[in-house]
Amino acid sequence: METIETILGLDQTDLTWWQMAVRAVLVFFISLGYIRLANKRIFGQHSAFDIVLGVMYGSIMSRSVTGNSPFFPTLLAGLVLVVLHRFLASLAYQSGQGQGISNLIKGRTFTLAKDGKLIREVMQANSITENDLVESMRSQGGPTDITKIETACLERNGKISIIFKQEEK
Repeated sequence: METIETILGLDQTDLTWWQMAVRAVLVFFISLGYIRLANKRIFGQHSAFDIVLGVMYGSIMSRSVTGNSPFFPTLLAGLVLVVLHRFLASLAYQSGQGQGISNLIKGRTFTLAKDGKLIREVMQANSITENDLVESMRSQGGPTDITKIETACLERNGKISIIFKQEEK
């Protein structure tokens, strides 16, 4: 037990470079395990819900590497965040598509344009410009004529999705 304390610098206020290196390797593999425990969406969706977790998680886990906080309690705090994220994601799923707690946790989708007409008050409330919409149209390989939009939405993850009108034949 004393060897582990020395290797990890558990009883020290100043860590050596090699203690931090050992901690970094250990925290890397522990974090990898935590992420596997969480689920695949934990850092993949980039919704506010996921970004907040990512920032907090990175901050907490880095403290365990640098020794700014006690090692094992910090690892436990990281685990608690991952479990909380999984619990809230499950709760949001169970509350249904676009309903109640799901909107609170993950946000909601806003319609920016419908049938070729911009919904300017929604765009303004979400700080989306006409140029943002045209940029999204270009990136999706569609026409850049707003009148060709059937529906444009600001999704919960901050991306703009566009469904173009079907060409009549």
